[in-house]
Amino acid sequence: MVHTFDVDGRYFALDADSGAVHMLDKMGFDAVSAIQSDGWDKARETCERAYGKGETEELFADIRSLQEQGLLFSYDAQLHCPPEGLGKPTVLKAMCLHVAHDCNLRCRYCFAGTGAFHGQRLLMPLEVGQKAIDMLIARSGNRKFLELDFFGGEPLMNFDVVKQLVAYGKERAAERGKTIRFTLTTNAYALTDEIIDFLNREMENVVLSIDGRKEVHDALRPTASGEGSYDVSLANAKKLAQARRQQKYYVRGTFTRNNLDFANDVMRLAEEGFEQISVEPVVLQPSSPYSLLEEHLPAILQEYDRLLKLYLESRKTGKWFSFFHFVVDLDGGPCIKKRLSGCGAGSEYVAVTPDGEIFPCHQFVGREGYRMGSVLTGELDEDIRAKFAANHVLAKEECASCWARLYCTGGCAANAQAFNGEINKPYKMECAMERKRLECAIAAYCSENASEQEPGAGA
Repeated sequence: MVHTFDVDGRYFALDADSGAVHMLDKMGFDAVSAIQSDGWDKARETCERAYGKGETEELFADIRSLQEQGLLFSYDAQLHCPPEGLGKPTVLKAMCLHVAHDCNLRCRYCFAGTGAFHGQRLLMPLEVGQKAIDMLIARSGNRKFLELDFFGGEPLMNFDVVKQLVAYGKERAAERGKTIRFTLTTNAYALTDEIIDFLNREMENVVLSIDGRKEVHDALRPTASGEGSYDVSLANAKKLAQARRQQKYYVRGTFTRNNLDFANDVMRLAEEGFEQISVEPVVLQPSSPYSLLEEHLPAILQEYDRLLKLYLESRKTGKWFSFFHFVVDLDGGPCIKKRLSGCGAGSEYVAVTPDGEIFPCHQFVGREGYRMGSVLTGELDEDIRAKFAANHVLAKEECASCWARLYCTGGCAANAQAFNGEINKPYKMECAMERKRLECAIAAYCSENASEQEPGAGA
């Protein structure tokens, strides 16, 4: 399968199976597109009418050569047939600890009901966190490196327990010859110098939630008392990013229907000095006044194109930053099994609530039918684990003909379930945005890495 697309007047072709990317001139673009849609013979006739027989013969010879090299119109059987072990639960490798079902902010678009996950406001007791870590280690098999994310709500509301769990996890993991890589997600409002020092010492990565422009952020992320949180969160986040030398963190924003010009929020974060940036689309039911609807999609896709231009210009002129969705590894990337199986939610990765209940991931917490067990009793529903393990990209009908499936790995199961009632039916809005971001990422990579050459059939 070959996907052809144009970005800002430049033409590209992605060979889905090999991962090869080709920069094309208009004739090459027309030819490859026609071959993909109409077949070789009809495409040849179309190109001969448009460009003449001589040039068409030369171009098609080049395309055939690329096909023989496995770089265009290729077919890799292992990407279409499940490899051994795919679709079956394996060991646990990661856990999301909800150390706080409470928050010091009251974000209006919060999927977790302003931090309480539509239930009681709770903090995780130390003993529950210790039981969770024990389960992660016990069920990790021969895996040496494990991951544990402190999440909420706002995890800094339970900071003493976070500190104790880090010490406990390091000790228990060392006893088994393992290493736990800790991460934490915070709105940055409660950061202090003491906390920043601890996070920089102990956390492999930190995610900081800020929405970009002050007016956008304060309208949707007020404190519990109704005040704007931007100034405090921004100052604290900048201090942490600088202390981490602009590495191993992300500042993460959210855009809603109220700021479809979200490229301005990305650029504001870059102007504030952040070098690791992610701004994500909100995911809410259509009834929410902040939700993104299908009618907003053309504007969103156009905004990603505008963001790409601003992004490349900024990096070229010395204001370097990385935008999460515009980074793609065209030279390597994850192994085949990982590209087919996705994030591992519900199978390799689970979330634990303050009272010890287990769910497939942080977004499934509280959803009926998705409770998997409890760290207090040690139970873990293997039927649910098997269901999620089997939810790989090759098992999804909608993904079979999608050129992007080896990059998005089938999309988010939680979003699929929320909008379609089934984890194996991808959320179409997410699919459309992911495809556009991937096109922009490929264009960005080629702009900055491809050697200067005459455009043709291949790059």
